[in-house]
Amino acid sequence: MVSFESVKEARDRIYDHVQFTPCCESYYLSELTGCKVFCKREYLQRTGSFKERGAANALARLGEVEKERGVVAASAGNHALALAYHGKRLGIPVTVVMPKFAPLIKVSTCRRFGATVILAGESFGEAREQADALVEQKGMVYVHGYDDPDVIAGQGTIGLELLEQVSDVDAVVVPIGGAGLIAGIGLVVKALKPEVEVIGVEPERVASYRAAMKAGGPIMVEAEPTLADGLAVGRVGDCAFEIAQKCVDRVVTVTEGELSLAVLRLLELEKAVVEGSGAAGLAALLGPLKGELEGKNVVLPLCGGNLDPFTLHRVIEHGMTADGRLHALEIRISDRPGGLARLTELLGEGGVSIQCIDHDRMFAGPDVACVCVRVVLETRDMSHYQDVLSMLDDCGLEVNKSI
Repeated sequence: MVSFESVKEARDRIYDHVQFTPCCESYYLSELTGCKVFCKREYLQRTGSFKERGAANALARLGEVEKERGVVAASAGNHALALAYHGKRLGIPVTVVMPKFAPLIKVSTCRRFGATVILAGESFGEAREQADALVEQKGMVYVHGYDDPDVIAGQGTIGLELLEQVSDVDAVVVPIGGAGLIAGIGLVVKALKPEVEVIGVEPERVASYRAAMKAGGPIMVEAEPTLADGLAVGRVGDCAFEIAQKCVDRVVTVTEGELSLAVLRLLELEKAVVEGSGAAGLAALLGPLKGELEGKNVVLPLCGGNLDPFTLHRVIEHGMTADGRLHALEIRISDRPGGLARLTELLGEGGVSIQCIDHDRMFAGPDVACVCVRVVLETRDMSHYQDVLSMLDDCGLEVNKSI
């Protein structure tokens, strides 16, 4: 098991090899949530996530023979990047087994760091089977992404830092995937300041920690697609859960809309590109914890920022929709000359921005005098949107808001 002493030893071991990330107060997020919010910016690590801490500690703890044989892990994300980077730094061969659907950018980055990347299987489970086979065949060491004691100790160094940076903290809101991060942070926080509340956050679609709490131990749950893909772990770790259940005060779940809105808020207010998993803490403050921590000092570990541009684009659009700023409408207008021009003039007078417009005669219905216009609008907020709908209604236009 992991002890407070092992976390302190991990800090000494990795101190010169990972970033001491800032934990600054956010004026805008504090104003938005009613708390005094401090952001622990782990996305500023060299490979973009907190995973470097655990990987660096686990690799440094290997014996000479183990270092020579190398390590292997099944991962399609941040753990793979962290192992590849620190393996290269320490001269330790790293093999990463990724599912065939792994993001191309992460595959190429791992290879750039010198890791051997094997694409195997259609799922993480199949990739893990291939990694286990390499352990048997070549005597390589398997480094688990969230349930290895050395990895958990490395992640716990975040707790040491944030308590030094925010001495009067009242609560820490931590994302939960496999539970290694919250186990490490919670262990440290409760050892040094047991009065501080440790709150976990899971996506509604993969609430594996809450399932473990209900069952009395880790069980497998169905992992549905989520914007917080780094938290989409169907079963929390045994070691991680044993530690976490002693130091986590409560766990909340967040919706996909809350996650995307949190990513958008961080981008707009903090100028920070944070993935859905890293934004889960803010999603909780905007959702299930709204108003509960008002006036308190709250630390949010922004634990990862590895979003590819296409995913970021989709998340921004999803977030703007959740924020009442992006809307799709179907409007029936006259097919006479000037009908479309009149519609765009009305929308312009209403102060909206037209993001996309499609003029459809073929499927506009039986009335040949009318045409269907499908339009995507950007508004300031939901109130502005309602004003636009009222304006269109006053002009006698038939509007379908269901698309």
